[in-house]
Parts: sequence; structure tokens; C-alpha cells
Amino acid sequence: MHDEDHPESTDGDAEHGVSCSKELDRRQIRGQMLSLAWPAIIEMVLQTMTQIVDMIMVGQLGPAAIAAIGIANQPSFFLMALFQALAVGTTAVVARLVGAGKPGAAGDVMRQSVGMAVIMGGIVSAVFIIIAPNVMALMGVEADVAPMATGYFRVIISGMIFTALTVIMVAALRGSGDTRTPMFARSVANILNVLLNWLLIFGVWIFPELGVVGAGLSTIITRALSVLIIGYTIKRGYTNLKWRGSLIPKWDMWVIRRILNVGVPAAAEQLILRSGQLIFVRTVAGMGTLSMAAHQIAMNIESLSFMPGFGFSVAATALVGQHLGAGRPDLSEASGLETARVAAVTMGAIGIGLFIFGPSVIHLYTDDPTVIHLGTVILRIIAVVQPAIALSFTMGGGLRGAGDTRFVLISTGVGIWGVRLVIAYILGVVLGWGLPGAWLGMAADQCLRAALTSRRFLSGKWKMINV
Repeated sequence: MHDEDHPESTDGDAEHGVSCSKELDRRQIRGQMLSLAWPAIIEMVLQTMTQIVDMIMVGQLGPAAIAAIGIANQPSFFLMALFQALAVGTTAVVARLVGAGKPGAAGDVMRQSVGMAVIMGGIVSAVFIIIAPNVMALMGVEADVAPMATGYFRVIISGMIFTALTVIMVAALRGSGDTRTPMFARSVANILNVLLNWLLIFGVWIFPELGVVGAGLSTIITRALSVLIIGYTIKRGYTNLKWRGSLIPKWDMWVIRRILNVGVPAAAEQLILRSGQLIFVRTVAGMGTLSMAAHQIAMNIESLSFMPGFGFSVAATALVGQHLGAGRPDLSEASGLETARVAAVTMGAIGIGLFIFGPSVIHLYTDDPTVIHLGTVILRIIAVVQPAIALSFTMGGGLRGAGDTRFVLISTGVGIWGVRLVIAYILGVVLGWGLPGAWLGMAADQCLRAALTSRRFLSGKWKMINV
């Protein structure tokens, strides 16, 4: 019997073919996503574990030392917004060029960003080393914390060039689809950081006992090592990017404009985010040293849950940008959605672990009963919203990869300033709920940003943006 006697069989075959094609695309996307995500996740897990070990070491010096580092890090994170402009812009432009089959031009974009990072990093270091005491005063540190916080901040800010260079080169490599080189370089640096912390914080062997300043010094040394490893790897041609020409780039204003077109809204987003976090931490610091110590410990532990979200965000950014550069917006959308699904499931499982086992981990940091109680409550608050945090990470990453940084800027501003700070002040200060009230504001902010970025990604408007 011939097929024409059963015309419906043709439709069935066509539908089966489309279904198979979609399944193959989905498998391919998942393979690409995991290939990009797992090195970034491992890198960040090792980095976070290093930070946890660091904080446990610093915790031996007392709650004031923990609070000092927590407060001093906030203005450092704020200043990093300047380099995020270059980083996000570099990732988006590099991803488009690599997707379009232009790796040489992508390498030139990286060179321009590296040159700007050196200049900006030098200026930031010179200015803020001088005004460090004033910055700490604005943070509202208590008298027992101020000297340690100021000393730590000065050390960290003195190495801002190394921090900036690491951020830019890693951003370029991730945009090109290379997450393994950053994983290797930063993993080596993190292992060394643990050793140097032990030697410099406590004064082991021939090394001086520097306390929290020693923790800052080991951070700067290992960031410099990261720059050397990544720079050597790129210069020797072991990555997807090629460094063409001398170390000092000839300025290309057309390339710089492309970077900044995407990067300036990203910088504004980071400024809004970091300034909001500064005020948030300032609010927490006003609740006392014990609340600040509990906040810092909980943030340190919670950062482990961010690792999958961060890794999948890196994958979403690279894949969305590269597929757009290759003229396949359909694959860009599919990549973003698949990444978000996997991230939400993964971080939801981690949230369950945080809720159950997080309190036990707090005991590793401190034996202060008040700090342990506060840390337990706030960890369980944030554990519940882990899937929302996953969506915020991945959908925001996809939008950045497409160059839609202006919408991410808007959603961050509304979430931080319209929700987090308002709820934190009302619940934490006005109603007297303290630290748990402040963290409820943080949880509400994450949920709102997840909803806004997800809706934007599903709208598909980002497909029309030129980079």
C-alpha cells in the first residue's frame, strides 16, 4: 500500500522529524551549556571554599575581625562597578565576534579593555588609599572595628589593578567560550591564598603576624598570580583569543564605543547594586557587631549556593551572545531557557541543603550563641528563595549576553532600591525585627528581579538589540 493512500502518515513523519530536531537541539544546547558551566562552577566553588576557610581563620581573631573584613569589602565591591562596565561589554562584544567567526577581532576587543583596566585601576588605588579612613567612617564602623577595617581596605585597594585585569581577561575568555583557563588560573591562586592566609594571619614560621591585614595581603598576591597565569596562557596562544601586537594597545575608538555601549548600563547597574548593598550593610552594621558578624558568616556560607547560578549565568551569557552573532536567535532563546531550568532545579536542591545543614556550618565560624542564632534564622530565609535567585542569575546573564543591559539596570534598581532597602528598613529598624527583617527584604528583592528578568527574556525584545 502506497503512502498516498494514507496522507496522514506524512504529517506524522513531519511532526516526528520536528520533534527529533528539537530534541537534538536541546541535547546540543545542554551539552554546550554544561561544557561552559562546569568549569565556572568549579572555579567559583574553589574560590568560595577558599573564602570560607579564610573567614574561619579570621574568625579565630574574634567577631570584630569578621565584621572588619565584611565592612571593608563593601566599598571595594562598589568600586568594582567601574570594571564591570568593561567586563560585561567585553563579554558581549567578544561573544558576538566569536559567534560570527572573527576570533582575531575578539582578541583586539580584549586588548582595548585591558588597557582601560590598567588606567582605571591605577587611579582608583591612588585615590582610595589616601581617603581610606574617611570611607570607613562613612560606613559607620564601630570604634573597635575601625582600625582593622581601614588597614584591610588599604591593602585590598592597593592591588586594584590586579583585580581589574583578572576581571577583564576572564570576561573576555568566557565570552569566547573558554571557561577552563580561568578555572585553572584562579584555582591555583585560591590554593595559594589559603596557605598565605595561614602564614600571614597567624605569623607562622618566618612570616610576621599581620591579622586581618595579612588576609588582605595574601588576596592581592594571589590575584597578581592569576593575572600572570591568564596573561601567559593568552599570549602563548593556548586560548580561543589571540593577542595581536604589543602589550600596549593602539586605542580604537570604534571598539571602545561598542564595549561601552553595552558596558555603561552594566556599570550603572553595578553602581546601583553596590550602593544599595553599601546602604544595606550600613543598616546591618547599625544593629551591632554581633549582627554584622552573623550577616558576614551567613553571606559567606550562602555564597556556596550562588556558584551553580553563577556558572549557569556565564553559560547563558556566552551562548546567547554567540548564537546571536551566528544569526541564530532561536538557539539563543532556547539556550537561555534551558540554562534557567537546570539552574533553578540545582539551586532549589542546594536551598534544601542550606535549610537543613547551614546552622551546623555556622558553628565552624564561631561559638557565640547570639551569632549562631541570628545566622541560622537568616540562612533559612534565603534558602527558601534559591530557585528565584537561580532565575535572576541566568535570565540576567542571558540578557547581558544579548546586550540588553539597560533592562537589567532597571530591574536591579527597582529590586534593590524599591524593595530590598525599603523592606529592610521597615522590618529591620522601624518594627525592630533586626537582622532577620533586613534579610526578608533581600529575599523579596531577589524574587522581584527573577520575575522581571524572566518576563523580559520571554518577550524576545532583546533579539533586536545591536551590539
